[in-house]
Amino acid sequence: MTSATSSSSTLSLVERIGKKIPDPVIIFMFLLAFCLVLTALIGGLSFETQNAGGGVTVHTIKDMTDTENVRWLFDNALVKNWLAFGNGVLGVILIVMLGVGVAENSGLLTAIIKKLGTKLPDRFLAPALVFLGIMSSIATDAGYLILIPLAGLLYAGLGKNPLIGMAAAFAGVSAGFSANLIPATPVDVIIGMNAQVFAEAQGVPFTRADGSALSPATMHYYFIFASTFLLAGLGAWVTAKFVAPRLEKMDYQVPDDMNIHDFDVTDNEKRGLKAALIGLFVALGIVVLLATGPLATFTDEAGNTVSPYLNNVILLISLVFIIVGIAFGYASKKFSSAMDVVQAMVGQMNTMGYILVLTFFCYNFLGLLAHSGLGTYVTFLGASFLQWLGLQEFPILLIIGFILTTAVINLFVGGLTSKWMLLGPIFIPMLYQVNPQMTPDLVAAAYRVADSSTNIITPMMSYAGVILAFMRKYKPDLSFGDMIIMMVPYSIAFLIVWTALLIGFFAFGIPLGF
Repeated sequence: MTSATSSSSTLSLVERIGKKIPDPVIIFMFLLAFCLVLTALIGGLSFETQNAGGGVTVHTIKDMTDTENVRWLFDNALVKNWLAFGNGVLGVILIVMLGVGVAENSGLLTAIIKKLGTKLPDRFLAPALVFLGIMSSIATDAGYLILIPLAGLLYAGLGKNPLIGMAAAFAGVSAGFSANLIPATPVDVIIGMNAQVFAEAQGVPFTRADGSALSPATMHYYFIFASTFLLAGLGAWVTAKFVAPRLEKMDYQVPDDMNIHDFDVTDNEKRGLKAALIGLFVALGIVVLLATGPLATFTDEAGNTVSPYLNNVILLISLVFIIVGIAFGYASKKFSSAMDVVQAMVGQMNTMGYILVLTFFCYNFLGLLAHSGLGTYVTFLGASFLQWLGLQEFPILLIIGFILTTAVINLFVGGLTSKWMLLGPIFIPMLYQVNPQMTPDLVAAAYRVADSSTNIITPMMSYAGVILAFMRKYKPDLSFGDMIIMMVPYSIAFLIVWTALLIGFFAFGIPLGF
């Protein structure tokens, strides 16, 4: 069997398995029902765990089919277990999406990509495309639908295989999804806020290894900031050493109807970008006034230092997105009335329908796990097994093991949020129990590394078919397997080097964020 045939068979197997796995919403529905039955079977079971003081805590699993507990499920299904879950984490996610929605639907992010993309010098093209791809993860549509086709045209204009540029851009947009220079992006909020909920639900302190409190939206900022430059350089190196030499030997065609001027920045967009720059300075000025005024740091009656501006960084960044987006929208004539701004927010909320359905079943499932004690029991069993293996003495092996586990799962189950909802509640408390150095921010960062690095080599990635269609304009006989094989060098390099960076942060005690 040739290597090409073997690779094709492996991809086909991954695709077949992935298609047989139900949607995450269905999985949570099943888990909710399964756990109800399980608590009826093992309700009353007691087990002991060691508490923070060195003593023993006795836990007893509740039978959730008892009248009192069934009443609890119904009384709390809508508010406590869903809308107010984790002190309103769902509301925070929606607010962030409102801000991003104004910036994205105004056309601002698309205009920025076109402006920067068409001005790139030849020698810096590959690293710049990866970098722009990483930054475009704030609004995934713009990265996938604008940057990747633009990258193909830019390379075609240089007389090079367009697939080289498209591969580099795809690596940035998708494999570098969890890196960025902007703090408190939607990904940061979704990962961070839920990590806090998963930790606190089982008594895991939401702190760093040194005991200092974590801020959910910025707990990874130093790490993702460094990752942005690391992955941009690494992506350029992979392009030059592995991808370009192979693709330069491949024949391709440039359709007659394709024109680089299709991506020119229009006069309206130019006006919009100038207004957006002014809007950015205004927005930053407002943030500074708030951070040094009403939201300034103070010492409370108990002597604790409180920083309201850090506690509200999500709202502040959302405010910046809204102001800059509105400035661009009106100047570019995309917005002509306040109702257009409202519609931009509504349009973004329309994409959140799936999240609402997913979180209803997920958060009610997690509420059942916490109330019944079943979640603590699963954590206890998993932690006991890992300790039996002796891994409590090797935290770096725990990090690598979790990254590899997530990477494999990502090949079969798509969606960053849905997988985090499945894995986070199990591994955050479990790994902490095995070794207290495995703090929530470290486990969450490991998840982000694994999930992003393998996005480009899984058939389950939602934009995979779209990217293949773009590439087939230059290479009509390109198969899905060909595209995946093209992206494998990026995935392997990102997974290895990004994991090494995370281990470096851990080994040298460098905070992942603030």
